[in-house]
Amino acid sequence: MSFSDKKYRYRFALIFGGLLLVLLILTSVTVGAANISLLDTLRILIGRIPFLGGFVSGGEVSRTHELIVLNIRLPRVIAAAAIGIGLSAVGATYQGMFANPMADPYVLGVSAGAALGASIAIVMGADKIVGGFGLTTAAAFIFALLTVFIVFSIAKTGAKVSNTHLLLAGVAVSFFASSVMSVLMVLNRDKVANITYWMMGSIAFTSWKQVIILVPLVIAGTIAVCVFARELNIIAAGEDGARSLGVEVEKVKKVLLVICSVIVAACVAVSGVIGFVGLIIPHTVRLISGSDNRIVLPFSAIGGGIFLVLCDTISRIPTAEIPVGVLTSMFGAPYFISILIRSKKKVV
Repeated sequence: MSFSDKKYRYRFALIFGGLLLVLLILTSVTVGAANISLLDTLRILIGRIPFLGGFVSGGEVSRTHELIVLNIRLPRVIAAAAIGIGLSAVGATYQGMFANPMADPYVLGVSAGAALGASIAIVMGADKIVGGFGLTTAAAFIFALLTVFIVFSIAKTGAKVSNTHLLLAGVAVSFFASSVMSVLMVLNRDKVANITYWMMGSIAFTSWKQVIILVPLVIAGTIAVCVFARELNIIAAGEDGARSLGVEVEKVKKVLLVICSVIVAACVAVSGVIGFVGLIIPHTVRLISGSDNRIVLPFSAIGGGIFLVLCDTISRIPTAEIPVGVLTSMFGAPYFISILIRSKKKVV
């Protein structure tokens, strides 16, 4: 098969994945305690589109169903797709940057660090300022950057970063952040529900105000990391060789770390800690398509959106709603263990 044929097939698969994600979003909006059909959902959504709304009769759809779809379910599902895209793109970037299939924002402690920042903002009452979003996001972003700096400072030996030390440092910092959050919960019992929300990971109460900030940050950040796909491929072949080819390795890493921190901070500010999305999807894509980051990054993003929308839909099926972060961890933890076992067999 020629290169052009492969390129065509990948483009077709990417478009198909995008259409599948849109279809899942529409289907997911129909799932919940209130029984709203797909046809009614389409009527409600199309009715809000300029010039098209006049061609759709909305008389048969109740006002209650319209409010549920537009103000509760739709922002939640769009947020799930955006967070899945963002976390998966970040995971793929980390794995490509460090040539480590176990690198992701959750394992490296970035998610926990951002959640700690958000929790401190909640305890200080900053979550009530600027529409309950702005300062919480700022705190999550600052602590995400701080976590990245601490983890890499610990893992760095001279000019190199040890993958083993990187993972161990990430786990240690993650545990420390979780411990501090536990202390904050003990000392601020009136804030326990809000902090628990961050720790478990949920998008049940997502608003349009949060979506409007989240989606542009995630989309812009994902496009930005995809732009560096060629540099990531060269770095993965060897940092010394990358430098000889004119790639400013340290500069590229710093830029990507900042972009990834922005994405993670935005996601955690909305949903709390949702683990393993950035581990499962990119690793699966690499197994199927190979290690070319020009393919891995966009397909990981689409796959992450699909995966988290599915998880969020499943979380709403039981009578008592399950936090989506719990579901992703249930899928991700065994997957992480399987990667460790395979890595151990290769060493032996």
